[in-house]
Order: sequence, then C-alpha cells, then structure tokens
Amino acid sequence: MSRIDVLLIHPKRTLGVLALVLVAVGVAVGSGANFSASSANPSNTFTAGTLTMSNSNDAAAILTASNWKPGDTQTGTVDIANTGSLAGTFSLNRTALNDSDNANPMSNKIDLVVKDCGDFASGTPTCDAGDPVKYTGTLNAMSSNVALGSFAANEKHKYQFAATFNSSAGNVYQGDSSTATFTWDAVQ
Repeated sequence: MSRIDVLLIHPKRTLGVLALVLVAVGVAVGSGANFSASSANPSNTFTAGTLTMSNSNDAAAILTASNWKPGDTQTGTVDIANTGSLAGTFSLNRTALNDSDNANPMSNKIDLVVKDCGDFASGTPTCDAGDPVKYTGTLNAMSSNVALGSFAANEKHKYQFAATFNSSAGNVYQGDSSTATFTWDAVQ
C-alpha cells in the first residue's frame, strides 16, 4: 500500500494534516521579517504674538486751551507706538464728547486737524506743512475709527492735533466749554 492509498483511506486525517500544514505556512509567512524605521521631532512650541501700544500722553490731554477767543489755535502732539510683536491696523476715535451748552455746542465751532508727522525710523519726526492729514473737520463731526494705517511691530508715529476756535463763533459761545477723549485702537 502506497502513501497515497493511506491518505485516501483516512480522508479526515488527511484533511487535518493539510489544515495543519496551511496554518504553519501562514504563520511562517505572516511573521516574516520586515524592515521599519521611525523618526520624531520633539518639543514643538507654539506661542501667540502680542499687539500692544504705548501713548506718550497716556494719562494727559493732548490739547488744553483756555480763555479762547474766536480765531485762536492750540496745537499738541502725541507719540503712538506699536509695542507688540505683531503688526496692527491703528485707528483714532473721538469719544466722551461733552458740551457745556447743548443749545450752542462749542464742539461745532472747534475746527480740528490731525496730522501724521511721520514715524521714528529715521529719528524724531518734525511736524511740517506737507505731513499727511488724517482728519480735518469739527470736533463734533469727528467720527469713529479715523484710519491711521498699519504699524509694524515696534513702529512709532508722532501725531499733531491743531484745534482752532472758528472765527464765526458769536457771543452765544462766551464762557462755553467742550471736552472730548481721544482713544487709539489697534487690531490685528
């Protein structure tokens, strides 16, 4: 009797042996050696930038005019700097307007001109006639968000404010007063 005859006589035994051989081959192939590699970049760091500003007159008025008569002019300057690490778009707002006489608001007779005298990149800027005007109009009409442009990190500008008591102001303005706050804003 040959081996094939023995296998044919016992078919269950033959199937069992074949199943074991297939399992052994599967394990041998599945556990074959593979090459592998890995690499890591540790300590990745993420830091937010800052947008901050400084104001040379932070706690003081830019302009104070007293005992004014029609036609008088008063000027003042302020330095505004981006002290943060990010560039920002800067603007100027007039807020907290208060007139002592609401029937004849003095703020309607205060002509205001705001000029950008330049940045400090080449030294301290001087305020000259050719400087770009950022606002011209009455104190009362000054709207929110007078655009000043984009300031790079550590960029600093000098601004000049010139206020003139309009020469058309009549006797109804005698003894009146007007106050306002100038607020500087920056957004990134």
